[in-house]
Amino acid sequence: MRSLLASIGLLFGVTSFAFAQAPAESDAVAIRSGLADLQKAIGDLKKAKRDERLIADVEIYAKAVDWALRHDEFYLPKPPADGSKPKTEPKSKYPQYALNAIKTGLKRAEELAAGNSSWTTQTGKNIRGYVSRVDGSVQPYAVTLPEGAGARSSKRWPLYVVLHGRGGDRNEIRFLEDHHDKPWPKDGPLSAADFVQLDVFGRIDNAYRWAGETDVFEAITDVKRRYRIDDRRVVLWGFSMGGAGSWHLGVHHPDQWCSVGPGAGFVDYLNYQNQKAPLPKHQRDALHVYDALDYALNAFNVPICTYGGELDKQLAASKLMVDAAKQRDVEIKFLIGPGVEHKFHPDSFKEFMAFHRANVERGRLTSQHRKEIRFVTHTLKYNTCDWLTIEELDDHLDAATVHATVAKDGVLHLKTENVTALQVARDVAEKIEIDGDEHPLSNAGGGLLPGVFYVWNGKHWDLLDYDQSRAFSGNPELHKRHNLQGPIDDAFMEPFVCVLPTGKPWHEGHAAWAKWTFARFAREFDKWMRGRVQTVKDSELTDEQIESKNLILFGDPSSNAVLAKIVEDLPVIWTKETLEVAGKKYDPKTQAVSLIFPNPLNATRYVVINSGHTLHDAEFIGTNALLFPRLGDIAVQSFELAKTGFTEKTEWAASFDSKWKLSQ
Repeated sequence: MRSLLASIGLLFGVTSFAFAQAPAESDAVAIRSGLADLQKAIGDLKKAKRDERLIADVEIYAKAVDWALRHDEFYLPKPPADGSKPKTEPKSKYPQYALNAIKTGLKRAEELAAGNSSWTTQTGKNIRGYVSRVDGSVQPYAVTLPEGAGARSSKRWPLYVVLHGRGGDRNEIRFLEDHHDKPWPKDGPLSAADFVQLDVFGRIDNAYRWAGETDVFEAITDVKRRYRIDDRRVVLWGFSMGGAGSWHLGVHHPDQWCSVGPGAGFVDYLNYQNQKAPLPKHQRDALHVYDALDYALNAFNVPICTYGGELDKQLAASKLMVDAAKQRDVEIKFLIGPGVEHKFHPDSFKEFMAFHRANVERGRLTSQHRKEIRFVTHTLKYNTCDWLTIEELDDHLDAATVHATVAKDGVLHLKTENVTALQVARDVAEKIEIDGDEHPLSNAGGGLLPGVFYVWNGKHWDLLDYDQSRAFSGNPELHKRHNLQGPIDDAFMEPFVCVLPTGKPWHEGHAAWAKWTFARFAREFDKWMRGRVQTVKDSELTDEQIESKNLILFGDPSSNAVLAKIVEDLPVIWTKETLEVAGKKYDPKTQAVSLIFPNPLNATRYVVINSGHTLHDAEFIGTNALLFPRLGDIAVQSFELAKTGFTEKTEWAASFDSKWKLSQ
């Protein structure tokens, strides 16, 4: 039987999805029975209060099988590339992958019940798990250990973070099968067993965006908890979708790596999709959040080697990035595999890995040794490079740049554009000069805080003293700040909870749409981000949840008690009779607002109204370049009941300015 999502893929004209079929009855019975046994064993481990981190190493096997069953992900082999008919009836290997996962999970559960965990020190490649802060889900990763890395010793190991490509038939059981109990390679560029390797799952195929991005850093953190990793020697590389992810994470977080290697990965939406029709302004602006091409300047701060096959269409993306960096007097090493399409040429791969090895030997610059930073961002989501943090922007989503240089006289000189607040580590220099304004640095603010704050007053840069710095950090004027800058989709990269209504709605049509919107988000997050959304009734929301999570509210001010508490503090006027947004009135019976805003109950977290991710099945099934925000910070949509749910039309959408206001 063809899977529903494969059929959707054909409907939207994409071919990235493999066909799936349900397991044979005998396999299905064995899988479900084994899963029940494994889930019981995990429950017993939790009751016995075994180490939660080690339980995650077991639980990932149950989660993998559960998700494959619920989403019908027992994929068939891909058809021959030449389009010919297979000689034999294709048969899925995924039922066996599921049985293998159950077997390994039960073996680990038995070990852990006896107080052992031999897999944690096992050399070669194996699977680990962690519990994500985003949604409480357990997520897998693979770690490859050389001899001695699992032992207690003073040695700190380099870490190579590897991002996989897009599969279309990838899920947890496939990932576990690919990485379970594999030996360290005996030959080739990876044969030198002098580093730990982390293969990231990234919550499946999303180009390491949204919760997929959070997964990369959560997996790195978990590896660092377990093994002694040298923070100055972390390499990031990947190929295809992994190359796109390496571009994204490499230039958005340039101070995290000693070396970056994007292979054959896209760098922007418009060129990659050959987009000719103009996008609405709110979507065109949103491209600046993720398009790596806009962040090419940041290659100044980290060594990058990119690769593409000579015959690969993806080669154009590498060239775009190299040329964009060159225009800014920044060099990116560029390797081209002779005569090959979408794969590594063996000789090029050797040179590629030699580049990273050389940078590992040098190590990432320490803060004390980094004397120059050239940094650009379009969003406060990505606002830090080593000792420099951009705290506020003048025009959010426009390019903001800082060129910082420690001169021979010991003064730190900064030139800025579109920046209105900065934080600089005080140990960089004795004094600082920002756009011509001179201030102390090392002993500023009484020397009591690790960072010194400077704020633009419209004419000059002001130095904040200790009390002013503490007040600024509290964001009393409610400006956009890091992790409080939107768009709507940003809320789902950090812990969140969906707050569901229990009261009587103003309009049954709106209530039905809001219920459908939540159900769509829950289903899509479960499928594409590999976790169940956490929910709470509006009457049962706790102070701890308000303090620690972004609140995703569904319903209207009549049906949702939490929304009723805060609606007067939101940038809308919402009554039973009318919905007014940006000075225009809409009909709340057939039109609805979706928005993100600082939570009036806790201004350090978001509140989101009637929205999950603003991209949906069609975008996730299609190319990863489609995974950009679709509604900005706030939007009004008309909705109409259809045969399967609702149809929606965006009437108006925009992003708030840097002060969480709508520009007039």
